[in-house]
Amino acid sequence: MPSMGIAAQLFTFRDHVKTPADFARTLERISKMGCTAAQVSAVPWLGVDEPLGAAKEARRILDDNGIKCIATHRPWSRLLESREAEIEFHQALGCDFAAIGGVVPDYGKSADEFDRFCDDAVVVAAELKDAGIRFGVHNHAYEFAHSQRGGTLYDIFIERGGDDLMLELDTYWAWVGGMNPATLLKRSRGRVPVIHLKDIEVTDDGPVMCPVGEGNLDWDEILAAASDAGAEWLAIEQDDCRRDVFSCFESSFNFLSSRV
Repeated sequence: MPSMGIAAQLFTFRDHVKTPADFARTLERISKMGCTAAQVSAVPWLGVDEPLGAAKEARRILDDNGIKCIATHRPWSRLLESREAEIEFHQALGCDFAAIGGVVPDYGKSADEFDRFCDDAVVVAAELKDAGIRFGVHNHAYEFAHSQRGGTLYDIFIERGGDDLMLELDTYWAWVGGMNPATLLKRSRGRVPVIHLKDIEVTDDGPVMCPVGEGNLDWDEILAAASDAGAEWLAIEQDDCRRDVFSCFESSFNFLSSRV
């Protein structure tokens, strides 16, 4: 299995990165666990007010802790309307992958609206590509709803988005949407530089998120499919933790480190 890197999706630590000092402390903790990469997401002081200066400060903190920024989640409005500034932001971070957390509500959830999103996304992706930055979209479960044209809305990403629309597959939400993550990865070769990994534990109250390797997903199958699809980074993300968030991350990190 070709080597894939392991990264921290900082949305997991959103309550621990609210200030630059918090950001530094969190990166120091995960660095000591052996983590050398992160997706910079849900870091409020990296918003839209003076983003370039904030990106330079974040880069300094990342470098101080030996951590590379491998992806971001940025506002779709910024990527649509302020692409030059977003290119400078990502270059300051040393990051070559910009993603959005999902199709924004303005587009709706019909096949025609997903077509419209893809048309806009192709333009964004092309301009970012010219600057050496890839663009992608992260899924939740609703993208796997069946469309009136047959298939799922997610199929529209695969079929209409073109090779330059990256697919930041989330394993948990794909499963919740009734899909096998490995099957989706096989359909997305060359378009999944970063994937989000979280596991599923079944409790009396139904399925819940849990650290990778502590739940029911078939990681041998998923990791093999991710490798075959050309995934570069496995980003550990856990939206909700039922114990200490750093303990959950360390459990996921150690599990994946033993397999990739």
